[in-house]
Amino acid sequence: MYTFDHDLFLALNFDGGPQLDRIMLALSGTTMWLPLYALILWLVWRRTGWRGLAVFTAAMIAALALSDMVSGIFKHNGLLGGLLPGFEPRPRPMFTPSLEGLAITPDSLHALRRMTPDALAAAGYAGDWAVHVPPEAVSGRYGTVSAHAATIVALAVLSAPAVRRRWFTLLMVLCTAAICYSRIYLAKHFPVDLLLGTGVGILTGLFMLWLYKKSGRGFFKPLDPSGKQQAE
Repeated sequence: MYTFDHDLFLALNFDGGPQLDRIMLALSGTTMWLPLYALILWLVWRRTGWRGLAVFTAAMIAALALSDMVSGIFKHNGLLGGLLPGFEPRPRPMFTPSLEGLAITPDSLHALRRMTPDALAAAGYAGDWAVHVPPEAVSGRYGTVSAHAATIVALAVLSAPAVRRRWFTLLMVLCTAAICYSRIYLAKHFPVDLLLGTGVGILTGLFMLWLYKKSGRGFFKPLDPSGKQQAE
């Protein structure tokens, strides 16, 4: 298994304390991003009206679901998880023994990560980890490919051309960077996992954007200076 991005991961992962842990857990969750979804839908509604919004909403849901399912192919989970039975996924950084200098299996490290400090001491481990992992972040097993990166990139690729506002495109870039970094901070993914997820997101986003534009012809009318659609 490739390890060339381990040093970069270790340089980016650090212990920022409980407050930063909570911020990164929130960035990596779903609830925090509900206002962003609402903003996107509102902006699309302003530009295309109710019919255009209905088409976009269907395309957005499909893009998120498809990017997540394609990412799951490589981690052997989800609806398409059985398509590549011979593919060996890479463990998450938090379950990579070589980063800790341990000669144990990823499953053994998985068990250690779930132990309390007292249980670790009783097992002969000091618990002085090289990789920072907030206790609430210990979950899953595999990191290749990052579904978080795939879904946010697919959303950005689909929504930015639909909204057509520079500030919104910048906002989506910043949101994507924040989510991707949170996955490194929480030791969920290596940098290459995120790059692969980005590739999946670009492909699925472009595909759904093509379907959206093809299905929504007639919704995309020029805007007047006030931002409203001009009458035909």
